[in-house]
Amino acid sequence: MSSQDIPEENENLPAEQEAHGAVGVADDKNPFADPGLPPHEHRVQDIDEVAARRSERVVAFLFTLSMLATVAFIASYVAVPHDKAIFVFPIGHINALNFALGLTLGVALFSIGAGAVHWARTLMSDEEMVDERHPISAPAEVREKVFEDFKAGTKESAIGRRKLIRNTMLGALTLVPLSGVVLLRDLGPLPGTKLRHTMWKKGLLLVNMNTNEPLRPSDIAVGSLTFAKPDGLEEDDHEFQTEIAKAALMIVRLQPEDIKDKRELEWSHEGIVAYSKICTHVGCPISLYEQQTHHVLCPCHQSTFDLSDGARVIFGPAGHALPQLRIAVNDEGYLEAQGDFEEPVGPAFWERG
Repeated sequence: MSSQDIPEENENLPAEQEAHGAVGVADDKNPFADPGLPPHEHRVQDIDEVAARRSERVVAFLFTLSMLATVAFIASYVAVPHDKAIFVFPIGHINALNFALGLTLGVALFSIGAGAVHWARTLMSDEEMVDERHPISAPAEVREKVFEDFKAGTKESAIGRRKLIRNTMLGALTLVPLSGVVLLRDLGPLPGTKLRHTMWKKGLLLVNMNTNEPLRPSDIAVGSLTFAKPDGLEEDDHEFQTEIAKAALMIVRLQPEDIKDKRELEWSHEGIVAYSKICTHVGCPISLYEQQTHHVLCPCHQSTFDLSDGARVIFGPAGHALPQLRIAVNDEGYLEAQGDFEEPVGPAFWERG
């Protein structure tokens, strides 16, 4: 309210009455007189230091609880398995990691907010103040007053005197950002060498994806396309999708004389060659085969590979040939791997470094 809005009969009232008492009375001449501010009522913390210290301990407890919750957030992120589920009434079965992260981060943020609100409502000055409007471009004396008010506010907040509150608040505000910093861990890379290796190893049988039976050379006809997986990998396994995305094979039988690449011929068995089914462009599964040309086509972006010449790229955006798996026949007549792929499968443009 500006000074122009104050009725003339109220301009000469004492400052205390103007600040805390009625400064105008409504009548026929002035029906909208300014009633002023109500008398200030002291809080129990203003007159009782014991109550003030009790409020100080409550605020410090909330800030300390925030710090502990932040530490629990980080511990949960590291220790709780990402695939563990728990039952929480009445929600039901939920992911344990998501529940732990949400609960601890929520407690950390809530405790800081609740502590700040309790601090402001019980310990900071709550006296009402009236300040006249001033132009946007404040003169020097007003700016000086603002700085003086800031210093006075700092003094009234008791942040210098209430060291327990100040220290626990600074601790809580310092630890909370660590929650976001810890989440940066998922930006990686951090997969280590997992992308370089698959389940395939020496002596592991090639199992037909459709029949779930080990493959014999007689099961694969010339010109046919068969999809295989490592023995022991079942569809109901928790890591099935992760492992099959790297270990999926396509098996084709060619006439040995049609194989142009020397290493491909050495790594085959009676013209049976095994290549990764994962396209080296963006990782789509390859499923189209041309018998006459021995070409396989990725349906996503039409990358084409020649299986008779080391699965080299002859068309499309793929960057390099499909990795070949060296195979042989064991004593029982089943096809088995002679090791893992010698290079990463799929779109391995960055992990080859």
